[in-house]
Amino acid sequence: MGFRIKKRTSPKQIGRLKRHRRVRSRVYGMSERPRLMVFRSQQHIYAQVIDDVKGCVLFQSSTLDKNVKLKKGNTIAAAATVGAEIAKKAIAKKLKKVVFDTGGFKFHGRVKALAEAARKGGLVF
Repeated sequence: MGFRIKKRTSPKQIGRLKRHRRVRSRVYGMSERPRLMVFRSQQHIYAQVIDDVKGCVLFQSSTLDKNVKLKKGNTIAAAATVGAEIAKKAIAKKLKKVVFDTGGFKFHGRVKALAEAARKGGLVF
């Protein structure tokens, strides 16, 4: 993998990167079933659908997008909005099945809300 851990990285960040590396050794997105990857920062949440065979991002959505229109980006409601938006984009590109990648984060809170909203929007994982 291409993860490099720098000296000044916090222990929490190092743990997340190790978990992400471990998950990525098992989770692989192909063109018929791409990978839905989530990144959660302190202020925003990002989701992108990646085809690992081609090595490209097919589409993405985040709380910074203009069409999401949120006042605050670090809430569970905001994550659910991003999940619904990513599901809408996937259905528009005729994708139903994806592989979910938590990015080394625990599957609860904002990450879980994004996943459940994407499932409600029609994605299967």
